Formats: sequence, structure tokens, C-alpha cells
Amino acid sequence: MATSKEYLAFILDQLSLIDGITSRKMMGEYIIYHHGKIAAYLCDDRLLVKILPITEHKLPNAGREPPYDGAKDMLLIEDVDDRMFLKDLFEAMYPELPEPKKKEKKT
Repeated sequence: MATSKEYLAFILDQLSLIDGITSRKMMGEYIIYHHGKIAAYLCDDRLLVKILPITEHKLPNAGREPPYDGAKDMLLIEDVDDRMFLKDLFEAMYPELPEPKKKEKKT
């Protein structure tokens, strides 16, 4: 089941207090970027964030689930209604997010 456009719009609205949030559609699901760094995935109408020291600290009881078969586990955000929690979480995550991989130039 792919993530609905309505769920994407809802999550982007919930994250609207955070500067630099963008999304990109990938095979019926969505990647959420924070200033160009991958921060989360929307898969099957679930918000999943990267496992980082800060996310494990802030989400000690979060379930670990892969966004899709064969992927690494991520942390499931169940309370997507709390905008201030999401703002705090995403802003705290940013320094720990890996830099985007540089694409090689084709010659």
C-alpha cells in the first residue's frame, strides 16, 4: 500500500514549523528531507525516522520497522499530531543526520 497524498499533505503540514523540510516521491512512497539531508520516510502512511543517538534518546519506546522489505529499520513515530514534539525532534536530529552522498559526474 503506497502512502496517500492526503497523508503526505498532513505530515508536511505538521512539519511546517520547521525550516528546510522538503519531500520527494520515490516508488509510491516519500522521502522527507531536512535542509537536503534524508531525515525520514513516509511508507504505507507511517512516519519513520532514522535511527540516531538523539532519536533513540527521544523515542526510547518507539517500534523499529523497515520502511520497505530489505531496508534497514527506522523508528516509527506514532504521535504525529504533536507539532511541537516533531519540531523539537527534527531540529535535534539535524546535526546527527549524515551528509548527502555526492553524485559522481558522468563523463
